[in-house]
Amino acid sequence: MAVYFTVDTSDGDPVPGLEADSFRIYEDDKLVSAFESQQTILNPEVATDHYTLLLVDMSGSVTESGDVPAIVAAAEAFSERVGRYQQIGIYAFDGREDILRIQGFTDRAQRMSSGAARLDSFRARDPSTNLNGAVVQALDTLDRQLSRSRAPLRFGTLVVFSDGTDRASRVTVEELDQAIRASEHDIFVIGVGAEVDERELSAIGRTGTIFTKDRSEIASAFEQAALQVEAYSQRYYLLGYCSPARAGVHVVRIEAAHDGRVGSLQYEFDAKGFRPNCDPTKPPSFDVRRPRAAAPR
Repeated sequence: MAVYFTVDTSDGDPVPGLEADSFRIYEDDKLVSAFESQQTILNPEVATDHYTLLLVDMSGSVTESGDVPAIVAAAEAFSERVGRYQQIGIYAFDGREDILRIQGFTDRAQRMSSGAARLDSFRARDPSTNLNGAVVQALDTLDRQLSRSRAPLRFGTLVVFSDGTDRASRVTVEELDQAIRASEHDIFVIGVGAEVDERELSAIGRTGTIFTKDRSEIASAFEQAALQVEAYSQRYYLLGYCSPARAGVHVVRIEAAHDGRVGSLQYEFDAKGFRPNCDPTKPPSFDVRRPRAAAPR
């Protein structure tokens, strides 16, 4: 058996870094011996693809600010860190209707670095800021990328950098809100500069936000975003174990313990064909129906 799940606190914060002994496995409400089950944490990459789209504001207020070299360096560092375990795509926007691809999705460090460096030569053809439209297009781009993946489980993350607010009015706030509500992707926002509208950007960055009025803190803001994306990625676990069941339909319940609190999920499975001498490290095939989850207690 292999069960794929996330671990979060009751406040919605990710819980990364748990080991196999942080989990207890029950079948039909009976504890399965850790020795008998050989439970282990598997590399979730055998079943998942993660994609992050970094969307960079390159409107006139950015390109004329003198901050582009700092943004390029911060985007390179972000891509190198997150690219260790995800595929990264870099896109830019100004006042134009469409976002522009700077670097297609890749997990190769050299290509990511050269892609981020191409931001240095970006010239805003329309100095306005089509923030709302860019976010909607970026979510659509992530959808298309995930649809090409053959992994049974696929996840997308959008990270938006901006120094201001939507000025182009190509897409209304209502249209933007609808697109965000319809999307399952995590969305983070980095807002830097005196013109940042924190309320507007917080409505976009539903998963996490980093704000600073000090433009000298661009590198720090991107680093914080990378750490948040990393933590959210590492909240996913693939727990493998050898079930003692040999026939019939059963309910498995996984309990995770962290800082004195326990959360759980349960899933129904059919043990037909189960045999001894199982290998809990074998890459599994998946039924991608959502299991029933319980909040931490």
